Amino acid sequence: MGIKVNLDDCIGCGVCSELCPQNFKLDEDEGKCMVIDQEVSSLAKEAADSCPVSAITID
Repeated sequence: MGIKVNLDDCIGCGVCSELCPQNFKLDEDEGKCMVIDQEVSSLAKEAADSCPVSAITID
């Protein structure tokens, strides 16, 4: 399994990094989400489900 962020869709709202800071970080230069750990947890899934633009996929 892996975590992917579609950077074209990401609006940089920061919900993912607030919910799951062990997997996601907001890139301050780009204003977009970055995946910092590929380990899929229930919090990572919650963060993906909470993305308002559905930019995060877990496969």
